[in-house]
Amino acid sequence: MTKKTKTKIEPVKVVKEIKNNKVKKEGNMISSGSTGAAKIIYQELTEAKLGQVLVSESYLEKADVENGLRFSREGRGTLPDYLLTNGLLTKDLLGQAIAEFYHLKYADLNTNRPEDKQVKMITEDMAAAMRVVLYSLTEKEAIVTTDDPRLVDLTKIQPLFKNLKLSLRYSLTEDIDSILATYKKSLETEFSKVIINAQRIAPNIIEIIFEDAINQHASDVHFEPSGSKVKVRFRVDGVMFGAGEIPAQFYPNILNRVKVLSNMRIDEHFAAQDGAIRFTTKTGIHIDMRSSVIPTIEGEKIVIRLLSHYVSSFSLSDLGLSDTHKELIRQASEKPFGMILVVGPTGSGKTTTLYALLKLLNSPDVNITTIEDPVEYRIQGINQIQVNSQTNLTFAKGLRSIVRQDPDVILVGEIRDTETAEISVNAALTGHLLLSTFHANDAASAVPRLLDMNVEPFLIASTLQVLMAQRLVRKICDRCRASITMSKADLVKKFKVADQYFSLDKNVLYEGKGCEMCNHTGYHGRTAIYEFIDINPAMEDLIVRKPSSKEIWSLARSYGAKTMFEDGILKVKEGVTTLAELLRVAEPPEFV
Repeated sequence: MTKKTKTKIEPVKVVKEIKNNKVKKEGNMISSGSTGAAKIIYQELTEAKLGQVLVSESYLEKADVENGLRFSREGRGTLPDYLLTNGLLTKDLLGQAIAEFYHLKYADLNTNRPEDKQVKMITEDMAAAMRVVLYSLTEKEAIVTTDDPRLVDLTKIQPLFKNLKLSLRYSLTEDIDSILATYKKSLETEFSKVIINAQRIAPNIIEIIFEDAINQHASDVHFEPSGSKVKVRFRVDGVMFGAGEIPAQFYPNILNRVKVLSNMRIDEHFAAQDGAIRFTTKTGIHIDMRSSVIPTIEGEKIVIRLLSHYVSSFSLSDLGLSDTHKELIRQASEKPFGMILVVGPTGSGKTTTLYALLKLLNSPDVNITTIEDPVEYRIQGINQIQVNSQTNLTFAKGLRSIVRQDPDVILVGEIRDTETAEISVNAALTGHLLLSTFHANDAASAVPRLLDMNVEPFLIASTLQVLMAQRLVRKICDRCRASITMSKADLVKKFKVADQYFSLDKNVLYEGKGCEMCNHTGYHGRTAIYEFIDINPAMEDLIVRKPSSKEIWSLARSYGAKTMFEDGILKVKEGVTTLAELLRVAEPPEFV
């Protein structure tokens, strides 16, 4: 296959003049999801046109593009999903291809990020309206970049850079979003504006909070009454931080507004209530939320969980899996029956991993049915059922019905009890591929837990294909990432565990210095650390004998299995995360 492999390639085509300050229009306007880091929104770019550019400019062979277009037509994802998931194209190469379609050069904002002071030379209103960023500024030329050329009117930008040549480039949506975050103001500032205007205070404050939470990729929003103030806190990348404060006199209306949006009773103040909200952002994206109100001694506290709308864009390539682990899970998913279990505590990304696997399995000739609590993301071509306690639709009862629906693949959101475990194992034994999550500290302890649920050991041995455990660690912020060199002695002095995992006298590690993009934490985004146990014939024989978790891990270790902590150490050495962050979420194994 002849594809481009460089990470930075100037477009082959000569950049054409942009007549009338607008890009030449081709194709129809469609909207698409994206894979992982490449969150690309197609405006006037059809996948067929993109495919033509990829082939004509020798990014890919025609057969690869045709396979990707077939993948898209079957509703399994987009053309970029296919290309990026299968490692046929990098994010930057995809950006360059789209730039070539628009007859523009590609601006890589990751490796050439402009300073905040330079960015703010374009007013916030103009930057937001045109989705434009000042990429480069010299004595002769100002270069701006956008992810949507149709919005850009260079005649309106030109007065900001008098006597300079003004040029336009293309950048990926996620990179533009990252730069536009530079204009962000504190929540208190936004609250003050709303209060001064004295119009629709509660609805406007809620909208500001939700928009900010979504922009920061928060998983939870907390409203906590405390005296004369109500604290607003976000959980971002698994860590809580204060986002702002609201004067207490406005909280009753905010509380009632949340209750109304959630279909809760506004006259109930002494009982816990749960509800759901669908919020539409200014850009038209629908975000599903789960809300909970509970009385405390200070007043009613609100917690809102933002369901992961971005899960749709995840593939196995985005999850931090090693090549060995990807091959293990791919082989298990290709078998006609059996069980794949993902274990870990709440909030460890288990559901995201299963959704990525479902995307791999989803095709017109496969009947996939899920039962979840809740359904976090709707996937085209998959039958999804939500647990409903009010109608007594439990995991166990729903699973019994699913088996009679002629499924090929079944996803059970969580195995919580003996009944669900037994039905799941039997479903996996009778010709179904079953995926599920399970609460266990590590992969090895999942089998003893299933045995404690009175599942027959021979059934476990016959159905389990692969066990995987995971935790989420924060990634070092790409913008402020910097290397540090530490001697082994200094490293061991700071982290005793380093003595076992670092052998060099001088070790190059990485950390985030802190910047606006990461809220000065040094971290931005998360990835997972994994532990895999392949259920081979030797492991099947051991499971039949009702082993302890130590015995299971000892055998897994003998054929090359690594602990989550060891997987994390590799990510520390690769500069993905820090040793301090790894120790926050995982600990060295008791037995290796």
